Amino acid sequence: MPEPTPDHRPQTTDRRPPTADREARSTVHGPRSPQPATAEASDSVLGTRYSVLGTVSFIGAGPGAPDLLTIRGLRRLGEADVVIYADSLVDERIRAFVRPDAEVHGSSALALPQILDLMIGAARAGRRVARVHSGDPSLYGALHEQLVALEREGIPYEIVPGVSSVFAAAAALHAELTVPDVAQTVILTRVPTRTTVPDGERLRDLAAGGGTLALFLSVTAAARVVEELRAAGWADETPVAVAYRVTWPDERLLRGRLAELPAMVRAAGLTRQALILIGAALDSELRVRAPDRRSHLYHEGYSHGFRTSRLPRAARRRGANTRRRETTE
Repeated sequence: MPEPTPDHRPQTTDRRPPTADREARSTVHGPRSPQPATAEASDSVLGTRYSVLGTVSFIGAGPGAPDLLTIRGLRRLGEADVVIYADSLVDERIRAFVRPDAEVHGSSALALPQILDLMIGAARAGRRVARVHSGDPSLYGALHEQLVALEREGIPYEIVPGVSSVFAAAAALHAELTVPDVAQTVILTRVPTRTTVPDGERLRDLAAGGGTLALFLSVTAAARVVEELRAAGWADETPVAVAYRVTWPDERLLRGRLAELPAMVRAAGLTRQALILIGAALDSELRVRAPDRRSHLYHEGYSHGFRTSRLPRAARRRGANTRRRETTE
């Protein structure tokens, strides 16, 4: 997909909120069909009544590169009357997709009450609002408190998913996070810094079963990460990777071993916007050392609802027995 340009700006002649007829898979919370601003509609979730006004669209802008914005996100940006975006984390080039007459606010210098005042005030005036988050809004996006306020005020909203930096990092590293018989679990978490984590979510407890770890907002606590994983039984030689501002022009990718993580981060001077990935699936030599790690889904001896195995039954049994022995040895 070519990098979007202003010429790719979506059509904006229809600025109505999405309806069930226009978009069957819409996730708008609140009334589904637009009504005149003076009409009232009931909200089955809130159990309240309110005037149908503008809709707030929470948009995941992706990890950085503007051409990783989803088509739906691009459309919502072009429809918006008011755009509030995380300007310290979202590439300002997305402003090329905003209407020239739209009102645009960066949120980095705003506190939550100011952001809510902008969103709620615009929605009450019947305007479409695009609230743009980095990555995907559902991961460390400070989304909960905004939804609480909108539901309290009876403002309809939708959430447009975005490409998370964890998947952009895996792509940049040419890595599969769930290699058969190597790792089948991915844990997305963080270590406590200024933000606490709930009891029972200590990294050493989460990591006890192995898998692939993706650590957000933890680059300044690299030494604590090593301490926690050693306590969970992870070897110092476990592969690690650090992805800084992945898909941005100044992207940096670091590779090493668990014991080297604090020194790697310190030498690179990384203090923010970096994701840590840890686990055997991150081994850069894995495809050389274990080329036979295959998914059953595309194995010629594996039948499922869309394909029947073409191997003789005896050969299928031999293949299955061989795979069972490999996983137990």
